[in-house]
Parts: sequence; structure tokens; C-alpha cells
Amino acid sequence: MIKKTQGIVIHYLKYRETSIIVKIFTRDLGLKSYIVNGVRSAKSKTKMAFYQPLTLLDLVVYDKENASLNRISEVKLAYPFQRIPFDYYRSGVAMFVGEVLGKSIYENYQNEYLYDFIYHCITYLDQENINLGTYPLSFLLESSKYLGFSPDNAAEFFEQVHPDVNDSTFAKDEKKHLTQLIQSPFNADIKVPSNIRKKLLDDLLTFYKIHLETFTEVKSLSILRSLM
Repeated sequence: MIKKTQGIVIHYLKYRETSIIVKIFTRDLGLKSYIVNGVRSAKSKTKMAFYQPLTLLDLVVYDKENASLNRISEVKLAYPFQRIPFDYYRSGVAMFVGEVLGKSIYENYQNEYLYDFIYHCITYLDQENINLGTYPLSFLLESSKYLGFSPDNAAEFFEQVHPDVNDSTFAKDEKKHLTQLIQSPFNADIKVPSNIRKKLLDDLLTFYKIHLETFTEVKSLSILRSLM
């Protein structure tokens, strides 16, 4: 059956000499894997740029029930980026977000509210005046709402992540900034010191591991760190 849908590229793997297998989180069909033949060939009519992490696509796809791999009939950009592919930091953030999503969403999982949120986050990442330093923190916090395990407040968060840690001065500062981010996510005016950003990012990834059994080490974190 042929279906039209929007999709967000999560990641791709090289397959044979010129093909790829790409995971795309679609709005209507959920997370799907597609094989794209010959796309890495110089003669291919389809560009590899379509399949970079977080690219937003309009798709016409073949959707065969119980098939582990499907095919794409038509593809075009739903939102042409102005900054993400041309900015090292934004590209690093996009890689990080794509990897987090790949570890958080399972095959065939469909959630149009999560999709719409991610779509909005990606288009926001492409805007000029945003706080890139706190973007990964806000993304993790807000995504956890749609995934069903967001903390109600900073105290609840730290009780889960650090149940045995005393209420030190550093912890108090961390809670203060986390409270700001929970109450006002993606606020460009919130400034968080780099050492606390680093600690909060580690703690948020630990928080994801606590709630998602399949959530493993995020390899792109080291790239994000180097850019920060």
C-alpha cells in the first residue's frame, strides 16, 4: 500500500556498495526502516543530503504490513534548512538529538504529538537567535514529557538520579538552573554555567537510562562536548 506522510530522519546505515538503510520517524506510520538503493552512487537521482540526521521530509512510501524494510517512492524536503547543515555546532546538536531519538523510539512506535514536538524543535534549532548551550538540556527535558517519564520538579529529578547525594552547594545550583529550564524550556535568556550544563546533561542522560531499558551510551556526546 502506498501512503503519504511527513518524516524526520533519525539515522542511516550504509548498505552494500551504494545503498543505505534509513530510519525515519514518520508522523502517520511511526518509526520505519527504509532501504534506498543506489543513493550513494554518483549517478543517483536522489541526494544523500535528504537522509542526514533530522532532515524533515515529505514522503510517499510503500507500507507493507509486517515488513521489516520498506521502500520510498517519492521524497522531497518539507523544510529546507538555512543553518543546521552549515553550522558545526548546530550539526553536532542535530547528530546528538538524532542519536537520542534513535535510542528512545522503538520500531513502529507512532505518536503524532511527539512527532509534532520534534518537528517544532528542529525548525527552532535552525533559527538564528536561540540559546544553543541549553538547547540539548531543554530538548531532553521536554521530550521526556512525550515519552511519559518527565520529572514534575527538580527535587523529584535529583531523587531519582542521585538518591544518595547530600544537598551540596553545587547540587543546589544545579537544581536552581534545572528548575528554570523546566519552567521555561528553550528560553534564550536563561544562562547556565558550562560546568553545570555538563553535569545536567550527564544527569539527564542517566535519567533516560533509568526510564528506558534500551537507552545506551550516546556516542555523539563526545562530539557535542568538543563543540561546546
